[in-house]
Amino acid sequence: MATPADKLWRNARLATMTGDGLGVVEHGAVAAAGGTIIYAGPESGAPDAAEIIDCQGRWITPGLIDCHTHLIHAGNRAREFEARLEGTTYEQIARAGGGILSTVAATRAASEDELVASALPRLDQLISEGVTTVEVKSGYGLTLDDELKMLRAARRLAAGRDVRIRATLLAAHAVPPEYRGDADGYVDLVCNTIIPAALGHADAVDAFCEGIGFTPAQTDRVLTTAVAHGLPVKLHAEQLSNLRGAALAARHNALSADHLEHLDEAGIAAMAASGTVATLLPGAFYFTREERRPPIAALRAAGVPIALATDCNPGTSPMASILLAANMGATFFRLTVAECVRGITLNGARALGLQHQTGSLEPGKAADLAIWNVTDLAELVYRIGANPLHARIHAGI
Repeated sequence: MATPADKLWRNARLATMTGDGLGVVEHGAVAAAGGTIIYAGPESGAPDAAEIIDCQGRWITPGLIDCHTHLIHAGNRAREFEARLEGTTYEQIARAGGGILSTVAATRAASEDELVASALPRLDQLISEGVTTVEVKSGYGLTLDDELKMLRAARRLAAGRDVRIRATLLAAHAVPPEYRGDADGYVDLVCNTIIPAALGHADAVDAFCEGIGFTPAQTDRVLTTAVAHGLPVKLHAEQLSNLRGAALAARHNALSADHLEHLDEAGIAAMAASGTVATLLPGAFYFTREERRPPIAALRAAGVPIALATDCNPGTSPMASILLAANMGATFFRLTVAECVRGITLNGARALGLQHQTGSLEPGKAADLAIWNVTDLAELVYRIGANPLHARIHAGI
């Protein structure tokens, strides 16, 4: 006997994200029981349900996913933005003690309650656009206590809002001032102390492999330690230069490699072989006025899954709009509408290792839905500053 449905959303057009494209179903319906999808397909085959919602011909997509954010932080870097407008580069600011380290000072000074309170408005903006899953990184503490404080604050966001949170340990984000000149010593702390202590608090481990971050050898130590402790890994790679971080990440079967403006063919091949997702961050590309675009055609040709995310952070992408990230992915990187929508649904889920739980409209996955007041799904990518969300459902509610 078929499982009875709690809710049925009918008279809808579905973008299921099954198959290679959008998985469109005209005259479709989605049924859920206990917060899980039990049917998604033509309305003619839908089960009966205790509650029926008439979508009046609206589009339904999976709930949106922001798979790369730095929502938890204190302070802002508006003055640095002003300096960049006057010609100072991001790297010059970082080497002068600004950049990430200025946010580190503010975040260390903030309490856990203050970090939660300051992050909630940013989270609310994402939720208002249909986001049901958000990744939140640490990385502005750079001590054991402050990194754990950030991870606890990230977890608390889910207690205050109806949203799925994935917390990522990014202790290898920058060398803290007390370790200036001793990056290897700080990596010792990350590997020997912070990663083991983060077990149970973090869902994954990330690092910043870059000239102003950590060398490939140091990054390899961090990723090796994380994997040895059973944590999946991700990597900020090839944003400002090509240190072959993507290939390094792929060797560790990383969930994703992110940014990738300087990615080369060897890195693409390694990612394709490992199934590592390419997470593109057009907000940072835009805000830092970069000119080199990720190698979209080569990624596409190699079959590397492409995700999009806001990279919401105080220094290089102070943006909390996943729909704007999709628009930027199309306008700056020339992604198709289907690639953009998959990038903020199914491929966003893949970048978090959640593709079996969410990201598409399929039986067995969470009933995470976004219902849209649009006549054409391209409107989600086409409009700037508009929010056509009609309703957001997370785990059937």
